[in-house]
Amino acid sequence: MDITTLIATIEKTAPLDGAASWDRSGLQVASPRKEITSLGVCLDPSPTSVEKALSLGCDALLTHHPLTLSPSLPKFLDSYHSVLRSLFRQDVPLYAAHTSLDTNLTGPVSWLADELGLMARQPLEALAHDESRGFGICGNLAESLSGQAFLQKIAELVPVPTTTICGTLPAIIRRVAYCTGSGASLLPLARSAKADIYISGDIKYHAALDAGICIIDVGHHSLEEEMMRRFSLLLRNSTPIEVTFVPSESPFRPLASSLCSSD
Repeated sequence: MDITTLIATIEKTAPLDGAASWDRSGLQVASPRKEITSLGVCLDPSPTSVEKALSLGCDALLTHHPLTLSPSLPKFLDSYHSVLRSLFRQDVPLYAAHTSLDTNLTGPVSWLADELGLMARQPLEALAHDESRGFGICGNLAESLSGQAFLQKIAELVPVPTTTICGTLPAIIRRVAYCTGSGASLLPLARSAKADIYISGDIKYHAALDAGICIIDVGHHSLEEEMMRRFSLLLRNSTPIEVTFVPSESPFRPLASSLCSSD
């Protein structure tokens, strides 16, 4: 498959006109390679994920997070240098679908809304040129759930050990809002949208104190890891090439597990 055709296919689901102005969605590392036979899909362009994809024979990589938001000279022997060296050595291009993927609410970012069966969905922060796209999703459950029943539902979908909750859990939950990544900036919009509960990752301490809404913090990794897995399945069904999802682990782990492993 020609690399330009592959990029065009990716951008059907993650159109660049939906990317935030501060973002670096798009081609990260160019390559003279023209024909692609195997695409590796992963959340982060970390040295571990990149090396794993290359070891599986992938000759192009698609990640969610960009290699860097501030490109610089590779003058340090760090992760940035390591990934560039690996990609250049094998002439493998790297493409990142970051906020371009986040804002397409009919794409893989909606997987949690699909699992919860949210109806009448709308973005929390719509794009100026397209109100059907934007950051965050808000919608209604088909039937109201008790707070405890909703938590049980979430526990079936995301890793529980690293998930936290703050604020008073509503007795009844009908309207749900979420953001797959760092969502503190969308908290006021979740309140304005009359959400009963807000699900996100990377909610900081002071944002949680002033939230005024019950928050479930699932961590940055869990929702976006599953989003990229589902994106890989979509591409597997829409391209003639081999598409491999390269799973990763959150950099955070429960302290208790480290204490147990040291015994």
